[in-house]
Amino acid sequence: MIKSINDIKKEFENTPIHNILSLIEIYQTDNRKGVENIIKSYKNKLLKYEKEVLRTENMKIYEKEAYLQGKNFVAGIDEVGRGPFAGPVVTACVILPKDFNILGINDSKKLSEDKRKELFIKIKDNALDITINMEDNNIIDSINILEATKKSMLKNIEDLKQKPDYLILDAIKLDTNIPYISMAKADEKSISVAAASIIAKVTRDEYMKKMNDIYPQYKFHINKGYGTKEHIEAIKKYGPCPIHRKTFIKNYL
Repeated sequence: MIKSINDIKKEFENTPIHNILSLIEIYQTDNRKGVENIIKSYKNKLLKYEKEVLRTENMKIYEKEAYLQGKNFVAGIDEVGRGPFAGPVVTACVILPKDFNILGINDSKKLSEDKRKELFIKIKDNALDITINMEDNNIIDSINILEATKKSMLKNIEDLKQKPDYLILDAIKLDTNIPYISMAKADEKSISVAAASIIAKVTRDEYMKKMNDIYPQYKFHINKGYGTKEHIEAIKKYGPCPIHRKTFIKNYL
């Protein structure tokens, strides 16, 4: 009995993408237009999937090099919020298992809010260890944003239950005895750093949404504390609130 096009469509929909090729081969000789369209669609999906697998594997290069050197616990560290006029700088440290294979991990800035939230949950469910730390605007004003970021990252390392034997950092130097590599755009090159960037970004965004409930005139739920035109106009109109970084907004007061 010949299967209906609708049944074939459901069969494709219920098949994991990594098994789609075998299904395509089964129906490759079916000349019905509807089946041809299904196969064409899933060939495109398979191509995107294979590209994503390759991209993800390329993001594991630095972790794999560390494993080959005998390092077992590689921690990626990243920050979010060095540039905003308000709110804390947030850092996260993530140690992923060697067999971590979740797709979609990338620099948090390249992901949609919904995708970040989805991956945030998956990372937390699968990571060997995660620490998150915030340094508020008062610390930033007192020691400057770079030192506040370093302070936060070192606190991340101290708070880990599983102590790392190697670190991957995004263009920053830390005073630590743990061996590390620091490189520009590490959140695009290292899956551990990218995972940390997602954890930090989602954490900070949620914090700024809560701050918007307290200080709605600045619309922190939209600008997340960054110096948008609308945010600057609000500062000029209402003055600073308790979470503004005075050293960042002094030219607007």
